[in-house]
Amino acid sequence: MNSTVKSLIEAEKQAELLFKEIEKQEILVPGNSEEKINSLIFDLAFDMFGIKKYWHKRIVRCGENTLYPYNENPKNLTLKKDDILFLDFGPIFEEWEADFGRTYVVGKDPLKIKLSKDIEDAWHKGKAYYNSHKEITGAQLYYYCQNLANDYGWSFGGEIAGHIIGQYPHEKLEKENKSNYIHPQNHSNMNDLNAKGERKNWILEIHFVDKKKKIGGFFEQLMA
Repeated sequence: MNSTVKSLIEAEKQAELLFKEIEKQEILVPGNSEEKINSLIFDLAFDMFGIKKYWHKRIVRCGENTLYPYNENPKNLTLKKDDILFLDFGPIFEEWEADFGRTYVVGKDPLKIKLSKDIEDAWHKGKAYYNSHKEITGAQLYYYCQNLANDYGWSFGGEIAGHIIGQYPHEKLEKENKSNYIHPQNHSNMNDLNAKGERKNWILEIHFVDKKKKIGGFFEQLMA
């Protein structure tokens, strides 16, 4: 394991600690708006790790906003009883990026609980599929994840299923350069070297939705 991977794994461990602490605090509670939850998490991350820098916009989405992919900016909603929400944060720990996403169910709605379990299970299947192929394109992994959504009875909600990650700032994620994304138009081998001659490190993200029920779930972390 090289030093880059070790640093990325350590950054992810710190992100995981942050998310575990979020669960312990009075943050993900009915009555709090997405903006308030976002602000409370920002303050908590600063108190725990001194973090002020994030490499992408901090996302908190609840209710029908869980249907929207990353690029959208829906109106601010308030968390309700028997609700669902997800968090997608990209904190930077000592110049190393993390990208961590989790879904939470408030209440005991069985369909929402199933969704939260399905996306985590699908993430591990996606990682196993990636690891089982020496040569695999971003398009192949994207379509595999899309088919997983169908297998579980959902639709795939993301325009991508992940992206590269590294030391801040990492190789620029230009929208027109699909080779940096797990995207249906990325036909290059994900294990090709980057511009610096190093192996790329990938984040896998699973976003399943049910448009009729107006709910979605999101699970994201490093594949390492």
